[in-house]
Amino acid sequence: MMEDKKNLKAALAKKAAYGDDIDLNAYNDTDVALIKSTEQLSAAGREKLEKVGIELSGEGRSASFIQVDNNPIQVSVEKETPLELMNTAEAARKHPELVEKYWWKAVAPDTDKYTAKTALEREQGYFIRVRAGHKISSPLQACVYIGHEDQLQRVHNIVIVEEGAELNIISGCASDPSVDSGIHIGISEFYVEKGGRLSFTMIHSWSENIAVRPRTVTIIGEDAQFTSNYICLEKVKDVQMYPTTRLVGKGAVARLNSILVAPEGAHMDIGGKSILEVPGTKAEVITRAISTGGTIINRGLLAGMSEGVRAHLECNGLMLGEKGRIYAIPELDAHTGNAELSHEAAVGRIAPEEIEYLMARGLNEEEATAIIVRGFLNINIEGLPESLARKINETLDAFTLNKGM
Repeated sequence: MMEDKKNLKAALAKKAAYGDDIDLNAYNDTDVALIKSTEQLSAAGREKLEKVGIELSGEGRSASFIQVDNNPIQVSVEKETPLELMNTAEAARKHPELVEKYWWKAVAPDTDKYTAKTALEREQGYFIRVRAGHKISSPLQACVYIGHEDQLQRVHNIVIVEEGAELNIISGCASDPSVDSGIHIGISEFYVEKGGRLSFTMIHSWSENIAVRPRTVTIIGEDAQFTSNYICLEKVKDVQMYPTTRLVGKGAVARLNSILVAPEGAHMDIGGKSILEVPGTKAEVITRAISTGGTIINRGLLAGMSEGVRAHLECNGLMLGEKGRIYAIPELDAHTGNAELSHEAAVGRIAPEEIEYLMARGLNEEEATAIIVRGFLNINIEGLPESLARKINETLDAFTLNKGM
């Protein structure tokens, strides 16, 4: 144990390997619960949660988890719903046998300074387990929320979908409108066991000077499926995330979809990595990115480690306005002769002939541009409740109307 802490402290002292190196000591790392219930949130704060898909009433949700800063303020499960939901620290005390099997097994605690910081502190975040064979019909909602200025929020999430089980998670991550600066560190370890199904939709809505450092690894077993949807349409100072899926069971499938918009001043270093470790596995990584003045670094990696794997990577970017940058980095890494890996990457502006075509049919230039942008951002996201799908579409519609030019 002493050696483990020594290694973690050494990792914490190192500078970040890439991207901006953040001084964690510049933030307030407190566990004091200043907000203890959703009723204490401001009206603007409650509206912010609803914006990222969190239904404060719990209507249409199988369970709810809300953490403000470094303290859970709501943990509830609908009556007779066959799943476990609790704070990660409580789960570690209740299920020590699971700690040995799942805690820090997908994500190494000394990966970087952000994982080391989280591993050295008291456990926070959500623990979710669906027992074998149970299929949860309504989505579970999980929210991590920064409620105070200069807060360092550290989260360690564990999700276990046992054999033949199914779950749909809606994750809303946001900061209070009164908060200008802070940092969110989110470590997530997902395990989808044989024949399991997990859909995870994450919507970010941070303040302009928030730094965000998620570190996520999903391990997918035999004939299991994992779908990840990530949506960020607002300005955020600095997001750096590279979620990894490891397909370790024959017939495992992973799908990662991202919709990104970077206004001026935003910096997004975002991607997706799939490691196909055994025969018969499939993966798809699709990103739609728009810069309206900000920077998007879009990384994607497919690693075919075994015979008979198939995967496709798609990174498409659209530049709107005179400023901004989109940097696409697609990578294919085949270790066998018959791994089928493919990629498509394209960055450009709206073609004048596309606008002219729509204008010839009665639309003005702004309307034509809005339709093209809306179509570009459209990725079919399966499994969303109607209310959340409607909110996402309203946000996209508002963006395209504002950016039509």
